[in-house]
Amino acid sequence: MANKALVATKVGMTQLWDDDNKVVPVTVLRVDACRVTHVRTTEQDGYTAVQVTYGHHEARKLNRPTVGHYERAGVDPGVRLVELRLDDVSEVKVGAELGADLFGPGELVDVTATSKGKGFAGVMKRHNFSGQRASHGAHRVHRAPGAIGACATPSRVFKGTRMAGRMGSEKVTTLNLAVVEADAERGLLLVRGSVPGPKGGTVIVRNAVKAPLGASANAAPLGASAAPAPARV
Repeated sequence: MANKALVATKVGMTQLWDDDNKVVPVTVLRVDACRVTHVRTTEQDGYTAVQVTYGHHEARKLNRPTVGHYERAGVDPGVRLVELRLDDVSEVKVGAELGADLFGPGELVDVTATSKGKGFAGVMKRHNFSGQRASHGAHRVHRAPGAIGACATPSRVFKGTRMAGRMGSEKVTTLNLAVVEADAERGLLLVRGSVPGPKGGTVIVRNAVKAPLGASANAAPLGASAAPAPARV
């Protein structure tokens, strides 16, 4: 399990150039005042996690229990509450603020978000079926799935059979993405490669739990800042 994580918002993609003048595609994530509202421990809750909020929301538009939760934590109301499962929360304090400098350049992270919804899709788009033949004898069945069951035995369609249906809009985690730059002043985290979800979507960033051997291990504990980011090229 991870030992540090934060919540960010996907801004979009852009590109940078490294020291060898090679293009590096990056996804820009905005870390908007990620504040700790509650700490869950094994003794009290049976597991360890950190509850955080981000952004800002008018207190008058929230119900009283939610406002009281923020007041007990001593933080300003946020857009929503997100729980981050962590291994160790002994050094995390309620009211602490997590910034983009939680991760350092070169560190590997896992990114979790809700993928883009594609609506109702056929089997060729949803499951990468090759489709049926386009020659003579195929009458308007070019994109059909074909047979989906057996005959008298078992006289039903098995659960899990790949068929047409709603595609996308599901929880997706991309592993081992490298942090290119962490700008705490502007609240920006630049991650190499693409990140699931649309622009403006909520993204959870944690340190890589399946990082390959020999990878960068700037694994400072939650609440401690990583090494400062180098100047952009």
